[in-house]
Amino acid sequence: MRSLIPRDTFFQDLFDFRRDFDQIFNRFLSWPSGQEESTMTAGFSPAIESFIDKDGRKFHCQVMLPGIDPKDVNLQVLGNTLTISGERSNSRETKEADYLHREITYGSFQRSVSLPEGVEKDKLNAEYRNGMLEITAPIAAAALPRKVEIKALPQAARHANA
Repeated sequence: MRSLIPRDTFFQDLFDFRRDFDQIFNRFLSWPSGQEESTMTAGFSPAIESFIDKDGRKFHCQVMLPGIDPKDVNLQVLGNTLTISGERSNSRETKEADYLHREITYGSFQRSVSLPEGVEKDKLNAEYRNGMLEITAPIAAAALPRKVEIKALPQAARHANA
């Protein structure tokens, strides 16, 4: 049965492709040396959104960490990179179970976010609520864009300066 609401699948497919590509790329960059590939492919990778608020004064990073104790999450800043790492543990022993459906993943994770120019790294704040980690930091006023006035010259003056 067709829906009465038209659906543009092109943009949804493009969004899905970008999300999948970003996850693959981030996993590739965060592989620690010496760790077996099987543990890397079966791991958990939290979704992340990072943005600057509309007035350009505050950096926000939201990390979805449902079912993870915030004590099991580490935040680290090195240079202009914020790294979020931790582990999602399976509290049940289910090795002998005959699964009918399994989509919940467990394991170690590590995600990195590039901090924009001017973020005051020493003022990073992290709060965990209802499975969502919210990281914020102010952006220094010196890093904010400044409007430059354009002076209109008379027509004759323009040709004289050329």
